[in-house]
Amino acid sequence: MKLENLKPAKGSTHNSKRVGRGQGSGKGGTATRGTKGAQARAGYEHKIGYEGGQMPIQRRLPKFGFKNPTRVEYQAVNVAALQALAEAAGTKVIDLEVLAAAGYTKGGQLVKVLGNGDITAALEVTAHAFSKSAIAKIEAAGGKTTVIE
Repeated sequence: MKLENLKPAKGSTHNSKRVGRGQGSGKGGTATRGTKGAQARAGYEHKIGYEGGQMPIQRRLPKFGFKNPTRVEYQAVNVAALQALAEAAGTKVIDLEVLAAAGYTKGGQLVKVLGNGDITAALEVTAHAFSKSAIAKIEAAGGKTTVIE
């Protein structure tokens, strides 16, 4: 094998379409551009989203909804999950590291404890936010809630 013997694999290359080279080529005359109009002329550049006068898709489709730029999104953890975690890990202190290690949250997320389920263990729970029912259930079981600022 030598450099002068190398050539592309069979079928991997194609001859380019030579348009506008006379009627005998089959691609003469209009050079596959159709007849008349801006698109048939040299120097034509279409505008982004322009569909030839047809109502463009970004105007046909309705807009709806609202994205609140100041929204604060919490990862929810229920009181029942805290009870299960306390029984499984045998701990009385539950904070963000314990929740992340157990797979209830991911690192860097804000955590809110919600009041779904029952709790019997007296736990010290630390989170970014608590619902009123969660605070009531944790304190009724003899526990304590701490909010992270």
